[in-house]
Amino acid sequence: MGCGTSVATETQVKKPETEEAVKSPSPALTLKAAVLIQRWYRHYMARLEMRRRYTWNIFQSIEYAGEQDQLQLSSFFTYMLDNVTQLNGNGPDLISQLLDPVIDPWLDRETCYKTISIPESYTGPRISFPLSVSDTNTLLSAFKEQQILHARYVLQLLYETKKLLKQMPNIVHLSTSYTKEITVCGDLHGRLDDLLLIFYKNGLPSAETPYVFNGDFVDRGKKSVEVVILLFAYLLLYPDHMHLNRGNHEDHIMNLRYGFTKEVMQKYKTHGREILQLFKDVFSLLPIATVIDAKILIVHGGISDQTDLELLSSIERHKVKSALRFPRRSLEQLDIGQSHRLGKRMRSTDSSRPRSSHSYNENHRTPSLRKRRCRLSRQNSGDSTSSSSSSSSSCSSLCSPRTPSCISPRTYPSSPSTPYNVLQVPFLDSLSSVPLPSPPQQEREWKQIVDILWSDPRTQEGCSPNTFRGGGCYFGPDISQRLLHQHGLQLLIRSHECKQEGYELCHDGHVITIFSASNYYEEGSNRGAYIKLGKELVPRFYQYQVSRTTRRLTLTQRVRAAEGSALRSLKEKLFAHRSELMTSFQQYDPKETGCVSVGEWAKVLESVLRLDLPWRTLRPHLVHLAPDGSVEYQSCFEDVGPGAALPQVSPNLAETLFRYRTDIEIIFNIIDKDHSGLISIEEFRHTWRLFSAHLGVAIDDGAIDELARSIDFNKDGSIDFTEFLEAFRVVHKLDIKEHQLSEKMAKKKYT
Repeated sequence: MGCGTSVATETQVKKPETEEAVKSPSPALTLKAAVLIQRWYRHYMARLEMRRRYTWNIFQSIEYAGEQDQLQLSSFFTYMLDNVTQLNGNGPDLISQLLDPVIDPWLDRETCYKTISIPESYTGPRISFPLSVSDTNTLLSAFKEQQILHARYVLQLLYETKKLLKQMPNIVHLSTSYTKEITVCGDLHGRLDDLLLIFYKNGLPSAETPYVFNGDFVDRGKKSVEVVILLFAYLLLYPDHMHLNRGNHEDHIMNLRYGFTKEVMQKYKTHGREILQLFKDVFSLLPIATVIDAKILIVHGGISDQTDLELLSSIERHKVKSALRFPRRSLEQLDIGQSHRLGKRMRSTDSSRPRSSHSYNENHRTPSLRKRRCRLSRQNSGDSTSSSSSSSSSCSSLCSPRTPSCISPRTYPSSPSTPYNVLQVPFLDSLSSVPLPSPPQQEREWKQIVDILWSDPRTQEGCSPNTFRGGGCYFGPDISQRLLHQHGLQLLIRSHECKQEGYELCHDGHVITIFSASNYYEEGSNRGAYIKLGKELVPRFYQYQVSRTTRRLTLTQRVRAAEGSALRSLKEKLFAHRSELMTSFQQYDPKETGCVSVGEWAKVLESVLRLDLPWRTLRPHLVHLAPDGSVEYQSCFEDVGPGAALPQVSPNLAETLFRYRTDIEIIFNIIDKDHSGLISIEEFRHTWRLFSAHLGVAIDDGAIDELARSIDFNKDGSIDFTEFLEAFRVVHKLDIKEHQLSEKMAKKKYT
């Protein structure tokens, strides 16, 4: 006690001396320090924002490139089905199982689920029909506990949903006069946690809390089945207060690439095929638009210069099972066979000339030419300027053709007064106007749905093909304003695009994008959001982010994590195109120094990958510089490498496998009827025949036979395709080192 008191006394005595010794800084010095701190902070935040933006661009570019690959593959399927009589005896027959399957009448009867018994050992949720609030609560609790609903209940739920949707119109009209507010949600993509958080924050669907979910309920996420079951259950419980629009992922062909088909077959191995068939029917019956108080239009993707709400109201929407399934159109219908053949010959001799659009009939020529045209289209997509609706009518995209450009072998500028259905063709020394033949009704209806599901807004005026996605169109503020004015609307709400804040306003506030799947690309990459609309129809936004870890991370840590994930994906893309990149680099390196300039390096990457990324900004993360400031281009590939590839596979074939791994898997899933993961060696050969026809390249049959025999490990005549694909994936060398280090540490700890 004494010592403590004496120390305290000494401190009190010395305190005045300390205060006298420390002088307060001058105001000028304080101000200078504040300016320096502010400057440093602004510089730091600017660099962080730059990293966040290019990370976002990488994720989005790779996502849209994948969608374009899917559209090209679907275009190839349609081409084969419509134009090829057979491919070594198995072509169209295999593909028709996917695109034009025979509908099992058993699925339209109650016996589709009544014949399935539920064993006493089943411990999952049990529900009864018609559904009650207790049933939906049971489902909520069960899904939170990772339980799976029995196949009998799933089939019955889908059967009842199908009956209800058959009675609903294409465009659903709602009114805020019967409720306090209407909640509008965007893409969920199988994120069950996001759906549960929305229900927790905003309330469960009911008469007092009506919802509009604007499509893309499935794919990408791991809980797509649970998400769509909950949405359909609440639709059956509250058909007047729960509303679901169709998205571009409510499509059985898209589901093959993005995971929903695989998820269903993994969770329901016995009755998975029947469940998928019913899902396909239900998805095609979903309404395609919702209108609130005759003032707000809600669609999944967007609109085009040809969007006609009256025509959309009369379409038999159930006939469009997939927006990726092109309607068949013969040359006799166009009555332009001679012009088509002339145009085809002229284009085949002029294929190196870039074109900014695709025609429907171009997609039905040889796959190799179509592939090359697609790459050229993406090259020129960034150079397109604003165009009038008349000029956009003569353009076409892979998924939404406007008019067949094959009618005219060359493109001629049209005057602003030229009608959209008139083509300018050369005649002697002048241009002559020729009326275009009207497309068949089926094709017009299909194009309407494609534009609604796939289109995106942009800041430039006019309407042009969405070449970056490969489907739908880009629509400018003039297009949205014209449609809103034409129908007396004041606002367009759409989804379809991930936004960092969960929502975005464009076109002077007349178009709103809403996206409800948080952490879409990576943990912490984006927020989710939903909109609430009251009687005044003023949108109010609510943001959230589902996360178990990001709350403990700083902003810098979140950006670093997302950036690392994006760069990993980009490096995998580089590795998958290694031979093309190396060939292009060597053209700029005739002396074989292994180096090119930074500008040449960036030019090569963009010309090969077509990702429209800031390559100069990304350069420090992708390659090393030589002492003279040039780029050592082979360092692009040093951080990644092949997995445990088989020694019998040639390097060229291996790279093809790396690059088109997803396409091969989709073709395999078509052949693997029972989704067992096993196919015979003969079916394996059929997979490669389809794949080689899709690419338009020749793959040696002997090499394929040798590969098939080498991966038939137990020599039983069947191949585990999952293990085969696992061998051909890109791995990161840093991950291997970290894994080996962790194993060593674990062994030391154990010993």
